[in-house]
Amino acid sequence: MNIIYIHTHDSGRIISPYGYGVHTPNYQKLCEDSLLFQNAFSVAPTCSPSRAGLLTGTFPHQNGMLGLAQRGFEINREIHLAKLLLENGYHTALCGVQHEIGYYTDHEMAIGTLGYLEDLTTDNSQYSEEELVVWDEKNADKLSDWLISYSQEKPFFVSYGMHATHRAFPDEIHPGENPNYAQPPINIPNNEITRKDFSQFKTSLRTADDNVGMIISALKQAGLYENTIILLTTDHGLAYPFEKCTLNDSGTGVLMSMRVPNAKLKTKSFDGLISHIDVIPTLCDLIGIPQPDYLEGESFATLFQGEEYEGDEVVYGEINFHTSYEPVRSVRSKRFKYIRFFDEEYLKINKSNIDNSPIKEFYAENDLDKITKDSECLYDLYYDVYEKNNLVHNENYQKELAYMREKLDNFMEKTNDPLLNGPIEIRSEWKVNKRDSYSAGSKNSDDYDSIGQ
Repeated sequence: MNIIYIHTHDSGRIISPYGYGVHTPNYQKLCEDSLLFQNAFSVAPTCSPSRAGLLTGTFPHQNGMLGLAQRGFEINREIHLAKLLLENGYHTALCGVQHEIGYYTDHEMAIGTLGYLEDLTTDNSQYSEEELVVWDEKNADKLSDWLISYSQEKPFFVSYGMHATHRAFPDEIHPGENPNYAQPPINIPNNEITRKDFSQFKTSLRTADDNVGMIISALKQAGLYENTIILLTTDHGLAYPFEKCTLNDSGTGVLMSMRVPNAKLKTKSFDGLISHIDVIPTLCDLIGIPQPDYLEGESFATLFQGEEYEGDEVVYGEINFHTSYEPVRSVRSKRFKYIRFFDEEYLKINKSNIDNSPIKEFYAENDLDKITKDSECLYDLYYDVYEKNNLVHNENYQKELAYMREKLDNFMEKTNDPLLNGPIEIRSEWKVNKRDSYSAGSKNSDDYDSIGQ
């Protein structure tokens, strides 16, 4: 079977199949014809580490992608999914965004290096960041033409990545999005600033939905729809304060659906825990190739064979670097979330790890510097969905706390987590902001621990 991997930036689960009032009819139609994962999670709430987890089947601290690719962090290229499939007889192609090597709009570096044979990406040099959704559309159009004309005997693997819904959002708000009636994400204050910003997010999301529709239409026109596994997902939560770059569910919870031709599904909506780390083991089982011994995840392929499957007992998440150093680990069960911050000397908010935005400015003007993090957190997700009530010191939850601590400790030992040996040493080739710097893009060298190479 062919495989197409469709992915956006920073979308979380904000699409209509998860019940949100956004305009995503093509997402909706595809998800209704797929298996929708209600509790899918990325391994990291930052762009490159998240993608590296999905595309290698290993955790960021194992595959080398401790931070953003454009800041000098490097993935173990030998275990990339494109290379694995290439070695197993697939024709591999890249279209649009990748975030595993160089800058995310730099597609040429990925060809050959990561295992992609063909580059279907159009030129993006004429676009500003706000205009890159136009580039997404151009790429979708080119990919559609390629799918319709595909004539090789080999099955294909295509990665189609979009800039949407990454900042900066389009300047012009779609006529169908009225900021007067927009409801920002529930953990963000509702005011004129946030409503306008969220309307711009929804404008970007509309473009992603159009592109999904275009690609699905091309697959059907080419007669490939019934012979293609379609994986639809995103890297992590929205580019909002306290979502992206946090190990709360709002940071690691992701949209994810998978369509497998001729699947025997008992349900169209799966509630069990699933991690991006489970994707490669599943694909291996579905297409009949051996699972490499380095994989950390668990296959959920039996779901598509009509068999019972409960999902993962727990899922793990991590942060090492985004723009500044912020070492954090988490383990999540169905009911509980445990988070441990390893930089106990700095428990203020790492402001450069929050994407620049009007909402960030709003918080900066309203005492963001006073907000601190607890070094250790335990949340009961049945009663505290938004993870606000830390139960670490609650006498009634000490048994659960001990269990989750042990799960995380065992995981770190099993995966040879470098934090077991103390803080990660910042290398000269990495570009790393200081913990107290405000903007990731500062031009002041004093705002950096390392300026990279």
